Amino acid sequence: MIILRIDIIKAKLKIIEENIELVKDNLPDNVNSFKALGLIKDGIYKRVETSIQEVISICSVINTDLKLGIPSNRDDIIISLINNNIISKNIGEKVKEMKGFRNFLVHRYGRIDDEVAFKDIKKGLLDFGLFKKEILKYLKKYE
Repeated sequence: MIILRIDIIKAKLKIIEENIELVKDNLPDNVNSFKALGLIKDGIYKRVETSIQEVISICSVINTDLKLGIPSNRDDIIISLINNNIISKNIGEKVKEMKGFRNFLVHRYGRIDDEVAFKDIKKGLLDFGLFKKEILKYLKKYE
């Protein structure tokens, strides 16, 4: 019998939703204002990083609970979710992009190009909602 940890997944989706709302509320309209934010800018980076980590975690929980195989890396998890019609190829690609951006934030924190990051954050905010929508649609099969 398959037991999907729906409560954990929904709690993670809630964290993402709260983080992204905070980011939206504090993200200025232009890059110069963004560069001038100081600690608020750092908080935006951290909230985005945490949200991406939660997306990756949700993918891992689903992969584990559905016993879709032991992945050799996180990309294998995303591919597995696509191949099992849990997320679309489009969302899978967006999750891979998120993962790359998260790695950029984590490993180059002292040398982040604020202009590039600002554009990526602005462009990527909608992707969190699209991911959530697909996951919730899939979860309905188990509720």
